[in-house]
Amino acid sequence: MERLLFYTPETSLDLAAAAAAGSDSEAQRWLGWDKGIVTDAHVREAVLQLRPGDTNSLRSSPVAQRLLAHPFEPRPDQGEILIGVRLDDGRYAGVTGLDVSTGEIGGWLAPHARGQGFGAELFGAAVILGHAHLGLQTVRAGHETTNTASARALAGAGFVADDGPPRHTLADGREIDSRWLRHTAAEPTSRCRGAVPAAPSEPAGRSAT
Repeated sequence: MERLLFYTPETSLDLAAAAAAGSDSEAQRWLGWDKGIVTDAHVREAVLQLRPGDTNSLRSSPVAQRLLAHPFEPRPDQGEILIGVRLDDGRYAGVTGLDVSTGEIGGWLAPHARGQGFGAELFGAAVILGHAHLGLQTVRAGHETTNTASARALAGAGFVADDGPPRHTLADGREIDSRWLRHTAAEPTSRCRGAVPAAPSEPAGRSAT
């Protein structure tokens, strides 16, 4: 049963929600972003309470109004991104994406969406993005070896063990033990007209989760 709705970012609010979902200390234990990317706690809580499909809640939020005024403009190196929204309450639930140059996926859930089995659905959306939209036969993901939540979510999305660099350095300078997995399409892949051309290369050692 599908419990998340996915769409490509439309405004800066969507991008802010993606950053907010992974900016808490629990998520940063695994993600290790540069401090300049991590969202301030007050702003983080305000953004993650928003419902992108609820016009009234957006109108009452100064933060939302400011961010909605700016269309989403992806950077050339940003890859493909999907925003996940909970169908039960409409809140931002998380984000997943795919690096078209490597075929690697990544993603994270907001605090209120963790521990409820949403992770498999999140990574499953990235699998569909890779196979059915970008035409990739195989997509890959990496996680820190003790990150059991990511391991369960990826397994639930059909990933199996693969070879990859055993160590990885996060953006904040921490070096972690990493484990790699892959998902290979069971059916013929397809690439949507207008999709960004994908040319996967050898693994670069970037942890995807």
